[in-house]
Amino acid sequence: MKSKHPHHSQGMWKGAPPEAFSKAQKLRKNLTKSEKLLWEKLSKNQFHGFKFRRQHPIHIFIADFYCHKLKLIIEIDGEYHENEKQKLLDEQRTELLEKQGLKIIRFTNEEIASNIEEVIKKLESYLPSN
Repeated sequence: MKSKHPHHSQGMWKGAPPEAFSKAQKLRKNLTKSEKLLWEKLSKNQFHGFKFRRQHPIHIFIADFYCHKLKLIIEIDGEYHENEKQKLLDEQRTELLEKQGLKIIRFTNEEIASNIEEVIKKLESYLPSN
């Protein structure tokens, strides 16, 4: 049965509103240092042949990185994610996206800056086993 909710979709964008695409485009032009560092590892299908998109509109959000084939969202959290209110919003966002069959993994800017190899290793745990 097809959902009547406009953001519940099997598509890559999960019904993202049109304004999200222009916002995502602006964000792509202004990546943080951590986003740039991780993008160097994910772009051009470098990560085990999987295509990742950066600043990808999905549902009512913009994911830092998204792989449609893996149904995996990667979020990079800066300091403001340590705020209690933001933590609650992040939990609600994660719950909403997981209900749509997506997996979310979060890293801090510090994790990426200090140990990108460990970040990549954690991401590999989300790969399908053959």
